[in-house]
Amino acid sequence: MKRRSLPVAAALATAALLLTACGSGNDKSGDNDKIAGAGQGAETPKESASPSEAPAGDKPDGVDVSLPSDMDLVFDWDKPKDKNEAAAMDDAANYVRAIYRGVDKRTTKDAALVAYSTGDGTRYAKTQIDARLEGDWTATGTRRHYQATTRSAPNGSSVEVAFCVDSSKFYSKEIKTGKVLKGAPSITDFDYFKIIMVKLPTGDGLWQASKVFVEAKAAKCQ
Repeated sequence: MKRRSLPVAAALATAALLLTACGSGNDKSGDNDKIAGAGQGAETPKESASPSEAPAGDKPDGVDVSLPSDMDLVFDWDKPKDKNEAAAMDDAANYVRAIYRGVDKRTTKDAALVAYSTGDGTRYAKTQIDARLEGDWTATGTRRHYQATTRSAPNGSSVEVAFCVDSSKFYSKEIKTGKVLKGAPSITDFDYFKIIMVKLPTGDGLWQASKVFVEAKAAKCQ
């Protein structure tokens, strides 16, 4: 079976759904200098994080984004000098952590997802989590995020955070058997993400993922 974070058939079906649910779906670098989603309003989180014994470093904004020891998300990038862009980049990473925390906790209603996503960003995350719930899989290994760039909207209300993902050492794992599903490394291990982060009006520096665009089989990330 293919190593991807979803088995191939499910991944193809999920991708088709995401292209309609998350915006353009055919977004390409350089196609448009305007940031998609600029000016889009954010939703106030409706849940608060439950008490946790997680270390302080795993609880930005008071929200637990800790993951199990065998699920390693590496963010190999430098923060931009702009304060808002740096904060948006941090919370884009927290959004990714929130997705895989949902995978680990087997829920789409974890407080981390409520805090770090809104609109299409929430729908994308739930689709990813639901696919794994339905397949009875979790994830294990190392997922690396790198070559990150940021770009602010003119009005300062949104920031595009773009980055590459290498999932060649990140695998699906069957919940019941604990079997890790691996396959031969290939270009399908590389994706290019653009996440539109919007600032929560009532939050102190909190940014939420409002839209997600994914370019699969991204040769530029190899």
